[in-house]
Amino acid sequence: MIIYNVTLKVATEISETWKDWMRQVHIPEMMAFGLFERATFCHLLDQDEKDGLTFVVQYFCKQRSDYELYLQKYAPEMRQKGLDKFGDKALAFRTLMEVID
Repeated sequence: MIIYNVTLKVATEISETWKDWMRQVHIPEMMAFGLFERATFCHLLDQDEKDGLTFVVQYFCKQRSDYELYLQKYAPEMRQKGLDKFGDKALAFRTLMEVID
């Protein structure tokens, strides 16, 4: 199992609007590609929140080729949508992980 992990620092003043957009628009669009089996959306606790709130979205896929296809076919457009809507008020850091059983 591969986990595409996206950690985001979101400005406090837009955090409610951003969370609604993530739940209602962005995550459903990501899942509609059919490459990810499930997603989790978390608020990262015990973080310094003076510069904003920290969130983590994890998208789970069966194999790395699903993730690679996402990167090639969909990632540029999806990332641009977030930038267009929120600019530098929601900054992302992306990592890729493999589940070890």
